[in-house]
Amino acid sequence: MVRPCFLVIDREYSGSISTRKLVIETAKFNVITAYSAQEALETLDMYPRIHGVVLDSGIRDMLCCDLVAGIKARQPKLPVIVISSPGTHECDGADYQLETFEPARLLNLLQSLVPVEAAEIERRNEQLNQIMP
Repeated sequence: MVRPCFLVIDREYSGSISTRKLVIETAKFNVITAYSAQEALETLDMYPRIHGVVLDSGIRDMLCCDLVAGIKARQPKLPVIVISSPGTHECDGADYQLETFEPARLLNLLQSLVPVEAAEIERRNEQLNQIMP
C-alpha cells in the first residue's frame, strides 16, 4: 500500500514543528512540510504526486489567494484545504475552508479525499490491534 501524502504549508516558529503535520501523521498519512509560499511551490514541483495541500491562511510571504493560484496553476485538480482564523476572509480558489484548526474535522476531510486508502489504513490498524493486545 502506498500511503497518501499531503503537503502542509504552515507558518514557521522558532524551535517547533508543524502541529498540523503531527495531527495528519496520526492518521498514518505521509506529510511533507513547507514553511513559506516559495518553499511550498518548489516542493510541489519536486513532489507532484501528493494527494492534497493543507494551507495555513496566515502564511506570511504571499497572499493566500496568490499561493492557491500558484498551486492550481501547477495542478488544477489538486485539493487545497485552507485553515483560517474565525472571522478572516475566505481564501479564493481553495477547495475547502476550515475555520479554526480542529484536528478531527481536518482528518475527516483528508480521509474523505482518499477513502480507499483511508479504509485500508483502518483495516491494517484493526489487524495490528488483534495481534498486539
